[in-house]
Amino acid sequence: MSELRERRIRSPPEWGIEPVPEKVKILRGIDLFVLWSSLGVGILVLQAGALMVPALTIDQAILVSFIGSIAGSTLLAAAGVIGARHGVPTMVSLRPIFGFTGSYIATILNVIQLVGWTAFELKVMADASSLILGGGYELAWLALFTIIVTLLAIGGPLTVVRQWLEKFAIWFVYASTAWITYIVITTPEWATFGGEGGLPWTLALDLVIAMPISWMPLVSDYSRFSSKTKSGFLSTLLGYTLANTWFYSLGAALALMSGQEFVAASILSLYFGWIALLFILVDETDNAFADVYSCALSIQNVFPRIKQWKLIVLISLVSAVLAYFLPLSQYEWFLLLIGASFVPLFGAMLSEYFLVRRGRIDIREFYEGAPRIVPRSIVSWIAGLLTYFAVATYAPDLGASLPSFLMSALLQYLLGRWQGWSG
Repeated sequence: MSELRERRIRSPPEWGIEPVPEKVKILRGIDLFVLWSSLGVGILVLQAGALMVPALTIDQAILVSFIGSIAGSTLLAAAGVIGARHGVPTMVSLRPIFGFTGSYIATILNVIQLVGWTAFELKVMADASSLILGGGYELAWLALFTIIVTLLAIGGPLTVVRQWLEKFAIWFVYASTAWITYIVITTPEWATFGGEGGLPWTLALDLVIAMPISWMPLVSDYSRFSSKTKSGFLSTLLGYTLANTWFYSLGAALALMSGQEFVAASILSLYFGWIALLFILVDETDNAFADVYSCALSIQNVFPRIKQWKLIVLISLVSAVLAYFLPLSQYEWFLLLIGASFVPLFGAMLSEYFLVRRGRIDIREFYEGAPRIVPRSIVSWIAGLLTYFAVATYAPDLGASLPSFLMSALLQYLLGRWQGWSG
């Protein structure tokens, strides 16, 4: 009896920054498809889609959502290959390419964005729940969702994917989204609005690409549990492309149909909308879980000895405080700034890993064999970042994400060849 009690109170395993053992690399292609299709949906994604209209027509919004989702999801899946091959989390995967110091800089940026994302998620879940019940009790809802997200993050990705998403949450969100889509497409008026101008389609494309890019600093935290590299890549690509395209397009359609600024209010105005919104909120918790869990793992890149569960509790509390005071008015620029930071970073990273070194990295280079800093990678990152801001400021119609990615990737390749890296 005492042995059974000891097993019940045992803390869930913490997979820190060390390579995960082969015995826990158990996520199949379908598991990762469910995970990334789940992370690609949510109220915040709908809200981002609503930002594209009425400047664009619904046809333009759908096309931009599709193209941006494919572009961003391809980069997301490619970044996850490193974690699947070597079993390391994303921030650790940066060490051979940027050095310890470079990975620490990226870690600081990642922690800032993940705390911000968690605050946004908690706030939108609390506000939406309050709307369902007719207003009030926002603080109580905020506290409840903070507790749920904290417990999911402590449970870890294997528990969340196998026990929460695949058995419950993902089916709720599939059913509710299908219902909302049916209501929208059977209401002809929604397709007759939009197209007022004021938002270049390339800037809208940046807004779409920013969403999968924002997950790139997290992707290897989950792909490291993949049983096969190829299936992990394809499942991530397909899962996120499908979900991101669907929800960006649906968010734009809901905004056009209802004319309301907060997309949750648009859903509530539909027939049985409160049930659909409730089901989406059930799945929304996994987005916040991923933010909190990966934020804790990122901090361990710098402070590996701190217990993961302690970091999770701290991050959740800080995010909840921010959520209570956080306005959603700067949401669009928050997304664009994320893209500005991480698009060129991963441009340099993917170029170095796949083109310069062709995947030839020894496991020691992620740990004791990692350099202190790699100047050419920092130079490429900064060049890409400057390109992003220059294009966004002086030629916004071109779109900044792809030029900045190509700048850092090309420069990284040229500098790598010039320095004669030979493995």
